[in-house]
Amino acid sequence: MQTEHERGAAPAPPPRGRRGRRTVLVASALVIVAAVAVVGALGLGGDGAEDGSSAPPRSGSTVPVTRATLTERTTVDGQLGYGTEIPLPVKSTGTVTWLPAEGRTVERGGTLLRVDDRPVVLLYGTLPMYRDLGPTAGTRQDAGTEGDAQDKGDQGRTDDTSGAPAPSGSPTPGGAGAGAGETGGTPRGMDVLQFESNLAALGYTGFAVDEKFTDLTARAVKRWQASLGLPQTGTVGVGDVVYSAGKVRIGHAGVRLGSAVTEDVLTYTGTSRKVVVNASAAEDSWAVRGAAVTVGLPDGKSVKGEVASVGKKATAPEEGGGDGGSGAPTVPVTITIKDQKAVGRLESAPVTVEYVGRERADVLTVPVAALVALAEGGHGLETADGRFVAVKTGLFADGRVEVSGSAVREGMKVRIPE
Repeated sequence: MQTEHERGAAPAPPPRGRRGRRTVLVASALVIVAAVAVVGALGLGGDGAEDGSSAPPRSGSTVPVTRATLTERTTVDGQLGYGTEIPLPVKSTGTVTWLPAEGRTVERGGTLLRVDDRPVVLLYGTLPMYRDLGPTAGTRQDAGTEGDAQDKGDQGRTDDTSGAPAPSGSPTPGGAGAGAGETGGTPRGMDVLQFESNLAALGYTGFAVDEKFTDLTARAVKRWQASLGLPQTGTVGVGDVVYSAGKVRIGHAGVRLGSAVTEDVLTYTGTSRKVVVNASAAEDSWAVRGAAVTVGLPDGKSVKGEVASVGKKATAPEEGGGDGGSGAPTVPVTITIKDQKAVGRLESAPVTVEYVGRERADVLTVPVAALVALAEGGHGLETADGRFVAVKTGLFADGRVEVSGSAVREGMKVRIPE
Protein backbone atom coordinates (compact mmCIF):
# COMPACT_ATOMS: atom_id res chain seq x y z
CA MET A 1 0.00 0.00 0.00
CA GLN A 2 1.49 3.39 -1.13
CA THR A 3 1.92 6.20 1.29
CA GLU A 4 0.98 9.75 0.45
CA HIS A 5 4.67 10.53 -0.17
CA GLU A 6 4.94 7.71 -2.62
CA ARG A 7 1.85 8.93 -4.50
CA GLY A 8 3.56 12.36 -5.05
CA ALA A 9 1.26 14.31 -2.74
CA ALA A 10 2.18 17.96 -1.99
CA PRO A 11 3.90 18.65 1.29
CA ALA A 12 1.71 19.80 4.12
CA PRO A 13 1.42 23.58 4.53
CA PRO A 14 3.17 25.18 7.49
CA PRO A 15 1.16 25.94 10.55
CA ARG A 16 -1.01 29.04 10.25
CA GLY A 17 0.51 30.58 13.33
CA ARG A 18 4.04 30.76 11.76
CA ARG A 19 2.70 32.36 8.51
CA GLY A 20 0.83 35.03 10.45
CA ARG A 21 3.96 36.03 12.37
CA ARG A 22 5.95 36.40 9.12
CA THR A 23 3.32 38.80 7.67
CA VAL A 24 3.39 40.97 10.79
CA LEU A 25 7.19 41.18 10.71
CA VAL A 26 7.26 42.26 7.05
CA ALA A 27 4.61 44.93 7.60
CA SER A 28 6.43 46.26 10.67
CA ALA A 29 9.66 46.53 8.73
CA LEU A 30 7.94 48.54 6.02
CA VAL A 31 6.47 50.94 8.60
CA ILE A 32 9.88 51.46 10.21
CA VAL A 33 11.56 52.18 6.85
CA ALA A 34 8.86 54.67 5.95
CA ALA A 35 9.15 56.41 9.31
CA VAL A 36 12.92 56.72 8.95
CA ALA A 37 12.51 58.22 5.50
CA VAL A 38 10.03 60.80 6.77
CA VAL A 39 12.21 61.73 9.75
CA GLY A 40 15.22 62.19 7.48
CA ALA A 41 13.33 64.28 4.97
CA LEU A 42 11.93 66.61 7.62
CA GLY A 43 15.24 67.13 9.35
CA LEU A 44 14.03 65.51 12.55
CA GLY A 45 16.99 63.24 12.94
CA GLY A 46 18.67 65.10 15.77
CA ASP A 47 22.30 65.65 14.77
CA GLY A 48 21.69 65.03 11.08
CA ALA A 49 21.18 68.75 10.39
CA GLU A 50 24.52 69.60 11.93
CA ASP A 51 26.80 66.84 10.63
CA GLY A 52 25.45 67.10 7.06
CA SER A 53 24.19 63.49 6.93
CA SER A 54 22.27 62.76 3.75
CA ALA A 55 18.71 61.59 3.35
CA PRO A 56 16.64 60.51 0.37
CA PRO A 57 16.01 63.67 -1.70
CA ARG A 58 12.48 65.05 -1.79
CA SER A 59 10.58 66.37 -4.76
CA GLY A 60 10.57 70.10 -5.49
CA SER A 61 12.55 72.64 -7.51
CA THR A 62 16.02 73.80 -6.60
CA VAL A 63 17.35 77.36 -6.62
CA PRO A 64 20.82 78.79 -6.01
CA VAL A 65 21.83 80.88 -3.03
CA THR A 66 22.45 84.34 -4.49
CA ARG A 67 24.19 87.47 -3.28
CA ALA A 68 22.05 90.61 -3.52
CA THR A 69 20.86 93.78 -1.80
CA LEU A 70 17.60 93.44 0.12
CA THR A 71 15.42 96.50 0.61
CA GLU A 72 12.53 96.55 3.05
CA ARG A 73 9.54 98.50 1.73
CA THR A 74 6.59 99.56 3.84
CA THR A 75 3.20 100.77 2.62
CA VAL A 76 1.01 103.29 4.45
CA ASP A 77 -2.31 104.93 3.58
CA GLY A 78 -2.53 108.50 2.32
CA GLN A 79 -5.01 110.95 0.85
CA LEU A 80 -4.60 112.59 -2.55
CA GLY A 81 -5.76 116.19 -2.81
CA TYR A 82 -4.60 119.78 -3.06
CA GLY A 83 -3.44 120.16 0.52
CA THR A 84 -4.82 122.12 3.42
CA GLU A 85 -7.02 125.09 2.56
CA ILE A 86 -5.88 128.40 4.03
CA PRO A 87 -7.70 131.76 4.16
CA LEU A 88 -6.93 134.39 1.55
CA PRO A 89 -5.43 137.50 3.16
CA VAL A 90 -8.13 139.82 1.86
CA LYS A 91 -7.78 143.34 3.30
CA SER A 92 -10.77 144.89 1.55
CA THR A 93 -13.66 146.15 3.64
CA GLY A 94 -17.23 146.22 2.47
CA THR A 95 -19.86 143.88 1.10
CA VAL A 96 -19.08 140.70 -0.85
CA THR A 97 -20.78 141.09 -4.26
CA TRP A 98 -19.23 138.17 -6.20
CA LEU A 99 -17.50 134.88 -5.35
CA PRO A 100 -15.76 132.39 -7.65
CA ALA A 101 -16.78 128.74 -7.93
CA GLU A 102 -14.99 126.25 -5.70
CA GLY A 103 -12.20 124.50 -7.57
CA ARG A 104 -11.59 127.37 -9.98
CA THR A 105 -7.98 128.22 -10.79
CA VAL A 106 -6.98 131.89 -10.64
CA GLU A 107 -3.74 133.15 -12.17
CA ARG A 108 -1.88 136.45 -11.98
CA GLY A 109 -4.17 139.32 -12.83
CA GLY A 110 -7.32 137.26 -12.25
CA THR A 111 -10.18 138.28 -9.98
CA LEU A 112 -10.44 136.44 -6.67
CA LEU A 113 -13.70 138.06 -5.53
CA ARG A 114 -15.50 141.40 -5.73
CA VAL A 115 -16.10 143.68 -2.76
CA ASP A 116 -18.50 146.60 -3.23
CA ASP A 117 -18.39 145.55 -6.89
CA ARG A 118 -14.64 146.20 -7.06
CA PRO A 119 -12.33 143.34 -8.08
CA VAL A 120 -9.73 141.99 -5.69
CA VAL A 121 -6.89 140.92 -7.99
CA LEU A 122 -4.32 138.15 -7.53
CA LEU A 123 -0.65 139.05 -8.00
CA TYR A 124 2.45 136.95 -7.40
CA GLY A 125 4.82 137.62 -4.53
CA THR A 126 5.81 136.74 -0.99
CA LEU A 127 5.50 140.16 0.63
CA PRO A 128 1.92 140.90 1.70
CA MET A 129 0.18 144.12 0.69
CA TYR A 130 0.43 146.37 3.74
CA ARG A 131 -0.11 149.93 2.43
CA ASP A 132 -1.51 151.94 -0.46
CA LEU A 133 0.85 152.57 -3.36
CA GLY A 134 0.69 155.77 -5.43
CA PRO A 135 2.54 158.99 -6.23
CA THR A 136 1.36 160.62 -2.99
CA ALA A 137 0.20 157.52 -1.10
CA GLY A 138 2.79 157.90 1.65
CA THR A 139 2.88 161.67 2.12
CA ARG A 140 2.29 162.85 5.67
CA GLN A 141 1.14 166.43 6.22
CA ASP A 142 1.14 166.42 10.01
CA ALA A 143 4.27 168.63 10.03
CA GLY A 144 2.53 171.82 8.94
CA THR A 145 3.91 173.16 5.65
CA GLU A 146 6.55 170.45 5.44
CA GLY A 147 5.42 169.39 1.97
CA ASP A 148 5.73 172.94 0.62
CA ALA A 149 9.11 173.42 2.26
CA GLN A 150 10.42 170.23 0.63
CA ASP A 151 9.07 171.21 -2.79
CA LYS A 152 10.93 174.52 -2.54
CA GLY A 153 14.09 172.85 -1.39
CA ASP A 154 14.00 174.69 1.95
CA GLN A 155 17.03 173.61 3.93
CA GLY A 156 16.27 175.79 6.95
CA ARG A 157 13.52 173.63 8.38
CA THR A 158 14.17 172.43 11.91
CA ASP A 159 13.31 168.99 13.33
CA ASP A 160 13.19 170.13 16.97
CA THR A 161 12.73 173.25 19.08
CA SER A 162 16.41 174.11 19.08
CA GLY A 163 16.13 175.89 15.76
CA ALA A 164 19.17 174.07 14.39
CA PRO A 165 18.91 173.11 10.73
CA ALA A 166 18.46 169.43 9.98
CA PRO A 167 21.65 167.68 8.82
CA SER A 168 21.89 167.06 5.12
CA GLY A 169 20.36 163.70 4.21
CA SER A 170 18.45 163.37 7.50
CA PRO A 171 15.15 161.47 7.25
CA THR A 172 12.02 163.56 7.31
CA PRO A 173 8.74 162.64 9.00
CA GLY A 174 7.21 161.93 5.61
CA GLY A 175 10.27 160.14 4.22
CA ALA A 176 12.06 156.85 4.55
CA GLY A 177 12.92 157.54 8.14
CA ALA A 178 9.27 157.41 9.01
CA GLY A 179 9.31 153.68 8.36
CA ALA A 180 7.17 153.76 5.24
CA GLY A 181 9.98 153.94 2.74
CA GLU A 182 8.82 157.17 1.05
CA THR A 183 10.59 160.44 0.35
CA GLY A 184 8.66 163.47 -0.78
CA GLY A 185 5.45 161.44 -1.19
CA THR A 186 7.02 158.81 -3.47
CA PRO A 187 6.75 155.28 -2.03
CA ARG A 188 9.94 153.28 -2.09
CA GLY A 189 10.67 149.71 -1.03
CA MET A 190 10.56 146.04 -1.89
CA ASP A 191 6.77 146.10 -2.01
CA VAL A 192 6.99 148.65 -4.83
CA LEU A 193 9.45 146.43 -6.70
CA GLN A 194 7.17 143.45 -6.23
CA PHE A 195 4.12 145.35 -7.50
CA GLU A 196 5.93 146.87 -10.48
CA SER A 197 7.23 143.42 -11.47
CA ASN A 198 3.65 142.13 -11.59
CA LEU A 199 2.44 145.17 -13.50
CA ALA A 200 5.11 144.66 -16.14
CA ALA A 201 4.38 140.92 -16.32
CA LEU A 202 0.73 141.79 -17.11
CA GLY A 203 1.90 143.93 -20.05
CA TYR A 204 1.63 147.37 -18.49
CA THR A 205 5.07 148.90 -19.01
CA GLY A 206 6.65 152.28 -19.68
CA PHE A 207 8.42 152.65 -16.33
CA ALA A 208 11.55 151.37 -14.63
CA VAL A 209 10.95 148.26 -12.55
CA ASP A 210 12.67 149.28 -9.34
CA GLU A 211 11.87 150.19 -5.75
CA LYS A 212 10.46 153.62 -6.57
CA PHE A 213 6.83 154.35 -7.45
CA THR A 214 7.04 157.21 -10.00
CA ASP A 215 4.58 159.13 -12.14
CA LEU A 216 5.40 156.73 -14.95
CA THR A 217 4.35 153.86 -12.70
CA ALA A 218 1.12 155.69 -11.93
CA ARG A 219 0.37 156.05 -15.65
CA ALA A 220 0.74 152.29 -16.12
CA VAL A 221 -1.51 151.73 -13.10
CA LYS A 222 -4.19 153.91 -14.68
CA ARG A 223 -4.15 151.79 -17.83
CA TRP A 224 -4.43 148.66 -15.68
CA GLN A 225 -7.31 150.16 -13.70
CA ALA A 226 -9.12 151.03 -16.94
CA SER A 227 -8.95 147.39 -18.04
CA LEU A 228 -10.53 146.39 -14.74
CA GLY A 229 -13.32 148.93 -15.02
CA LEU A 230 -12.03 150.92 -12.06
CA PRO A 231 -11.60 154.67 -11.62
CA GLN A 232 -8.21 155.66 -13.05
CA THR A 233 -6.60 157.08 -9.93
CA GLY A 234 -3.06 155.77 -10.42
CA THR A 235 -3.07 154.61 -6.79
CA VAL A 236 -3.40 150.98 -5.68
CA GLY A 237 -5.31 150.49 -2.46
CA VAL A 238 -4.20 148.04 0.23
CA GLY A 239 -7.33 145.97 -0.38
CA ASP A 240 -7.13 145.97 -4.18
CA VAL A 241 -4.68 143.07 -4.53
CA VAL A 242 -3.71 139.85 -2.78
CA TYR A 243 -0.30 138.24 -3.19
CA SER A 244 0.46 134.53 -3.40
CA ALA A 245 3.50 132.50 -4.45
CA GLY A 246 1.73 131.44 -7.66
CA LYS A 247 -1.64 130.60 -9.14
CA VAL A 248 -4.23 129.35 -6.67
CA ARG A 249 -7.15 126.97 -6.58
CA ILE A 250 -10.25 128.37 -4.90
CA GLY A 251 -11.48 126.50 -1.85
CA HIS A 252 -14.70 127.06 0.03
CA ALA A 253 -16.28 130.41 0.83
CA GLY A 254 -16.75 131.38 4.46
CA VAL A 255 -19.50 133.93 3.74
CA ARG A 256 -22.45 134.36 1.41
CA LEU A 257 -23.07 137.06 -1.14
CA GLY A 258 -24.20 140.22 0.57
CA SER A 259 -22.22 139.52 3.73
CA ALA A 260 -19.45 141.70 5.03
CA VAL A 261 -15.86 140.70 4.35
CA THR A 262 -14.36 138.59 7.13
CA GLU A 263 -10.99 136.95 7.69
CA ASP A 264 -12.29 133.63 6.32
CA VAL A 265 -14.17 135.08 3.38
CA LEU A 266 -12.42 132.68 1.00
CA THR A 267 -9.90 129.85 1.24
CA TYR A 268 -7.42 128.59 -1.32
CA THR A 269 -4.81 125.94 -2.01
CA GLY A 270 -2.07 125.44 -4.55
CA THR A 271 -2.96 123.96 -7.93
CA SER A 272 -0.68 120.91 -7.71
CA ARG A 273 -2.05 117.68 -6.32
CA LYS A 274 -0.20 116.21 -3.40
CA VAL A 275 -0.57 113.45 -0.83
CA VAL A 276 -0.93 113.81 2.91
CA VAL A 277 -0.04 110.85 5.15
CA ASN A 278 -0.84 110.77 8.86
CA ALA A 279 2.30 108.88 9.81
CA SER A 280 2.81 107.24 13.16
CA ALA A 281 4.92 109.52 15.31
CA ALA A 282 6.80 106.48 16.58
CA GLU A 283 7.63 105.23 13.08
CA ASP A 284 8.21 108.38 11.04
CA SER A 285 11.97 108.05 10.59
CA TRP A 286 11.35 107.53 6.85
CA ALA A 287 9.68 110.94 6.60
CA VAL A 288 12.69 113.10 5.79
CA ARG A 289 12.38 116.10 3.49
CA GLY A 290 13.51 115.09 0.02
CA ALA A 291 13.05 111.34 0.59
CA ALA A 292 11.73 109.47 -2.45
CA VAL A 293 8.50 107.47 -2.18
CA THR A 294 6.11 105.69 -4.54
CA VAL A 295 2.44 106.66 -4.62
CA GLY A 296 -0.03 103.92 -5.55
CA LEU A 297 -3.15 105.23 -7.32
CA PRO A 298 -6.62 103.62 -7.19
CA ASP A 299 -6.30 102.41 -10.81
CA GLY A 300 -3.27 100.30 -9.92
CA LYS A 301 -0.73 102.67 -11.44
CA SER A 302 2.05 104.25 -9.41
CA VAL A 303 3.85 107.60 -9.59
CA LYS A 304 6.98 108.94 -7.98
CA GLY A 305 6.68 111.30 -5.05
CA GLU A 306 8.93 113.23 -2.70
CA VAL A 307 8.51 114.18 0.95
CA ALA A 308 8.06 117.96 1.00
CA SER A 309 7.31 118.66 4.65
CA VAL A 310 6.78 116.92 7.98
CA GLY A 311 4.56 118.31 10.71
CA LYS A 312 6.15 119.39 13.95
CA LYS A 313 3.23 118.52 16.21
CA ALA A 314 1.93 115.01 16.85
CA THR A 315 -1.81 114.68 17.32
CA ALA A 316 -3.96 111.81 18.57
CA PRO A 317 -6.35 110.46 15.91
CA GLU A 318 -10.06 111.06 16.25
CA GLU A 319 -12.25 108.30 17.60
CA GLY A 320 -13.51 106.01 14.90
CA GLY A 321 -10.64 106.98 12.59
CA GLY A 322 -8.82 104.72 10.21
CA ASP A 323 -6.10 103.75 12.67
CA GLY A 324 -8.17 100.90 14.06
CA GLY A 325 -8.68 102.72 17.34
CA SER A 326 -5.06 102.35 18.39
CA GLY A 327 -4.92 105.96 19.52
CA ALA A 328 -1.27 106.28 18.43
CA PRO A 329 -0.19 109.91 17.83
CA THR A 330 0.46 110.85 14.21
CA VAL A 331 2.23 113.63 12.32
CA PRO A 332 1.16 114.94 8.90
CA VAL A 333 3.60 114.23 6.09
CA THR A 334 3.08 116.10 2.81
CA ILE A 335 4.29 114.44 -0.38
CA THR A 336 4.56 116.28 -3.70
CA ILE A 337 4.12 114.69 -7.12
CA LYS A 338 6.25 116.19 -9.88
CA ASP A 339 4.52 114.49 -12.81
CA GLN A 340 1.00 115.86 -12.40
CA LYS A 341 -0.12 114.37 -15.73
CA ALA A 342 0.57 110.88 -14.41
CA VAL A 343 -2.16 111.38 -11.79
CA GLY A 344 -4.76 111.82 -14.52
CA ARG A 345 -7.97 113.65 -13.63
CA LEU A 346 -8.11 112.51 -10.02
CA GLU A 347 -8.58 115.41 -7.63
CA SER A 348 -9.22 113.50 -4.42
CA ALA A 349 -8.79 109.81 -3.65
CA PRO A 350 -7.34 107.39 -1.08
CA VAL A 351 -3.86 106.24 -2.14
CA THR A 352 -0.97 104.22 -0.77
CA VAL A 353 2.54 105.44 -0.14
CA GLU A 354 5.45 103.01 -0.26
CA TYR A 355 8.74 104.00 1.32
CA VAL A 356 12.08 102.30 1.84
CA GLY A 357 12.86 101.16 5.36
CA ARG A 358 15.86 99.00 6.20
CA GLU A 359 18.35 97.86 3.60
CA ARG A 360 20.98 95.10 3.61
CA ALA A 361 23.60 95.27 0.87
CA ASP A 362 25.65 92.38 -0.55
CA VAL A 363 24.16 89.55 1.52
CA LEU A 364 23.35 85.90 0.76
CA THR A 365 19.66 85.39 -0.01
CA VAL A 366 17.18 82.65 -0.84
CA PRO A 367 13.44 82.66 -1.50
CA VAL A 368 11.46 82.65 1.75
CA ALA A 369 9.76 79.44 0.56
CA ALA A 370 13.10 77.60 0.78
CA LEU A 371 13.23 77.87 4.58
CA VAL A 372 12.33 74.80 6.64
CA ALA A 373 11.80 74.54 10.38
CA LEU A 374 14.31 72.32 12.19
CA ALA A 375 13.27 69.99 15.00
CA GLU A 376 15.92 71.40 17.31
CA GLY A 377 14.67 74.94 16.62
CA GLY A 378 15.51 77.65 14.15
CA HIS A 379 15.52 77.45 10.38
CA GLY A 380 17.43 75.48 7.82
CA LEU A 381 17.82 74.78 4.11
CA GLU A 382 17.61 71.48 2.29
CA THR A 383 20.41 70.91 -0.20
CA ALA A 384 19.88 69.28 -3.58
CA ASP A 385 21.19 65.94 -2.23
CA GLY A 386 18.81 65.90 0.71
CA ARG A 387 21.03 67.27 3.47
CA PHE A 388 19.73 69.84 5.92
CA VAL A 389 21.91 72.77 7.05
CA ALA A 390 21.05 75.24 9.77
CA VAL A 391 21.00 78.95 8.86
CA LYS A 392 20.51 82.26 10.62
CA THR A 393 17.90 84.52 9.03
CA GLY A 394 18.16 88.30 8.66
CA LEU A 395 16.09 90.80 6.70
CA PHE A 396 12.94 89.61 4.89
CA ALA A 397 12.09 91.65 1.77
CA ASP A 398 10.58 91.21 -1.68
CA GLY A 399 9.88 87.50 -1.13
CA ARG A 400 13.48 86.71 -0.20
CA VAL A 401 15.35 86.37 3.08
CA GLU A 402 18.90 87.04 4.16
CA VAL A 403 20.66 83.85 5.33
CA SER A 404 24.04 83.16 6.88
CA GLY A 405 25.89 80.22 8.36
CA SER A 406 29.13 78.24 8.10
CA ALA A 407 27.57 75.74 5.70
CA VAL A 408 25.98 78.32 3.36
CA ARG A 409 27.81 79.65 0.33
CA GLU A 410 26.93 81.57 -2.80
CA GLY A 411 25.75 79.38 -5.67
CA MET A 412 24.80 76.44 -3.45
CA LYS A 413 21.64 74.71 -4.68
CA VAL A 414 18.80 74.46 -2.19
CA ARG A 415 15.41 72.85 -2.56
CA ILE A 416 12.04 74.58 -2.34
CA PRO A 417 9.62 72.04 -0.81
CA GLU A 418 6.40 71.37 -2.65
